[in-house]
Amino acid sequence: MSDYNNDPAWEKGIIEKLALGALAEQRRRRRWGIFFKLLGFGYLTAVLFVAVDWGGGGDRLGDGKPHTAVVQLTGVIRDKGDAAADHVISGLQAAFEDKGTMGVILLIDSPGGSPVQAGIINDEIYRLRAKYPKIPLYAVVEDVCASGGYYIAVAADKIFVDKASIVGSIGVLMDGFGFVGTMDKLGVERRLLTAGANKGFLDPFSPQNAEQKAHAQQMLDEIHQQFIDVVRKGRGKRLKETPDMFSGLMWTGAKSIEMGLADGLGNVDSVARDVIKAEDVRDYTVKPNLAEKFAKQLGADMAEGAVGMLSRFSLR
Repeated sequence: MSDYNNDPAWEKGIIEKLALGALAEQRRRRRWGIFFKLLGFGYLTAVLFVAVDWGGGGDRLGDGKPHTAVVQLTGVIRDKGDAAADHVISGLQAAFEDKGTMGVILLIDSPGGSPVQAGIINDEIYRLRAKYPKIPLYAVVEDVCASGGYYIAVAADKIFVDKASIVGSIGVLMDGFGFVGTMDKLGVERRLLTAGANKGFLDPFSPQNAEQKAHAQQMLDEIHQQFIDVVRKGRGKRLKETPDMFSGLMWTGAKSIEMGLADGLGNVDSVARDVIKAEDVRDYTVKPNLAEKFAKQLGADMAEGAVGMLSRFSLR
């Protein structure tokens, strides 16, 4: 026993074994770490592969067989995201161009949004209907077809709704906030310098200017009249106008049929089967790519929050 304790070679051997064991354990941990990193990377890759619409055009086959083409318009209509004009129009163009398309359904579930984006889609629908006169386009409403959503729907040959759908809101709003009273209570002074008497138009940190308010109301009235004209053009003699039809009110799908805002009850399957006579339904909706999805989630939402205090026009 004492011989081992006094043997330097024995002590050196023990130290070497301990060091080698520690190195071996470190290598094992490193290998497991690499394994789990690769496993996580593989999982992320698989998720992204599923999330990305690599084909970019739904489930259409382009085989020339008779079918009903569907393009979805879902959510707030703005220049980014699923309901952006470029996405909706791309889907509509592809649907009309397919030789097997017997009819197109624009499936709408939207509270409205940008009057510019809605107007662009409305104009393109009329262009496509004129270019392909033998292919009808029907708007089918799910939960909501309000304001900008309805602005688009009136360009269709017919509008079909559920009896409980919400339809209408033919009006324009410009919303914002005023912080003058809050600033006074906090003792904050607003220092605004402009070149141009109206450059600080409707500044939320300054008292409301009567002339600027009147100018804003004039713009709202002009856009509202454009909306009314679009509805009258699209619905024609089917429209049974009432004093409150263009006041911004909304109605149920059943009531909208009575008022001539819609044509009948129906959904995608029933319209494809009974109206278009092509039960094979194919989706032509253009999905945003991965970068756009991230931009929508992060950039667009942050930008909207940043300007939320500022006034803006909206068909909502």
